[in-house]
Amino acid sequence: MNQFLYELLWFFFTYAFAGWVISTALAAVREKKFVDVGFLYGPLCPAYGLGGVVFALFLTELKDHLFFLFLGGAILSFLLTVFTGLILEGIFHRKWWDYSRKRFQFGGYVNLPYSVVWGGLAVLNICVVNPFLQKVFGLIPRAAGEIVLLVLLALTLLDLAGTLTGILKVRSHVKRQSLLYEVSENLQRTADMMGQGLTKLVLRRMERAYPALNVGELLKARKEQEQKKKAAKEETAVFAPGCSFYKLVSLFFLGAFLGDITETIFVFATAGKLMSRSSVVYGPFSIVWGLGCALLTALLYQYRNRSDSFIFVFGTVMGGAYEYICSVFTELAFGTVFWDYSKIPFNLGGRINLLYCFFWGIAAVVWMKYLYPFISSWIEKIPKKIGKRLSWILIILMVFDIGLTALALNRYTVRQTGEGIHTAADEFLDVHFPDERIEHRFQNLKLVD
Repeated sequence: MNQFLYELLWFFFTYAFAGWVISTALAAVREKKFVDVGFLYGPLCPAYGLGGVVFALFLTELKDHLFFLFLGGAILSFLLTVFTGLILEGIFHRKWWDYSRKRFQFGGYVNLPYSVVWGGLAVLNICVVNPFLQKVFGLIPRAAGEIVLLVLLALTLLDLAGTLTGILKVRSHVKRQSLLYEVSENLQRTADMMGQGLTKLVLRRMERAYPALNVGELLKARKEQEQKKKAAKEETAVFAPGCSFYKLVSLFFLGAFLGDITETIFVFATAGKLMSRSSVVYGPFSIVWGLGCALLTALLYQYRNRSDSFIFVFGTVMGGAYEYICSVFTELAFGTVFWDYSKIPFNLGGRINLLYCFFWGIAAVVWMKYLYPFISSWIEKIPKKIGKRLSWILIILMVFDIGLTALALNRYTVRQTGEGIHTAADEFLDVHFPDERIEHRFQNLKLVD
């Protein structure tokens, strides 16, 4: 286990446990009784552990830029909270927290004042807590530390498996309840035909058979459920309605393609040379633009009718943060950077600059106000079966393309160290993706230590 992964695992478990202790204590004070707020059975809140890891990965180099460190912490906590809330809601079909009644909230998942608090905590985390924890981790004998981490990791995975098993049991229970809905409704219809007196007898019998079942509430809920299904029937007949999964997939591929073409034209117009701007080894696709298009649409969809200035500010901040995260990720994953703005004024570590952040803001306004409504309507006209099949074909091809690109870039980085061929995969990559091809395909590519 290398030092980098060793420290990240310690950060994860330390912050996951600390988050559980603090959240449980606050809940106990508020409810005046013990309340386990954790997702898992054990004393861990994975979201806090993941937050600690994300802060360590993406914010450490901002240690000397306190304002950007604060801003980065607020933005990362915002994104992490939103996606954690969406995942939990997707699993349990309900929100675990809801800030909808707060004045400064986003989708009910984020309360913006809390994001400001997290920005301050990020400064404390990077400047004070993490350096202290690194010293503490250094006092633990390395062999013992690795054993402890492996045991904790195994226990956490078992805990996660138990939690998922519990979720499946809950879903099974929900299915049984749905069956009771059907039985209750059918009995209700039969009873209506035979008179109100028999209706009461039937319902009373149901309540005696199932003491925990409130038949009246079940029937009411069932009717509401059918009304929702009926209202959604027309919408589900359309391919990629609203801001659905297939709509975002379509926008990803469209954004990736148009982003690559736009950047190619921009570079040719400003630098006078034709340069590949693709992120993958096959096809004219810029993954940064594709993901940016899908993510910004998902975040801004509910605010698409807000003012241009609101969307511009949101796009500027989120676009800049997104580009910064992508730059750090590619450097950590592949030891390479695909763009460097060090020579442009008002840049941050060469990863982003103010001018291009404004471009993100302008692009957000143009996209949400003018292009998205038009493109969205055309996407929805695609036949449903054809659209779904085409989406999954493109997803499979893109996963293959990204995976092959990652292997090729990793092998390119290794070759620069002078390391030879060890496996058949190395030989295949050296033959089909030599240095000349990689450098021609990714002409802005730079190696970093």
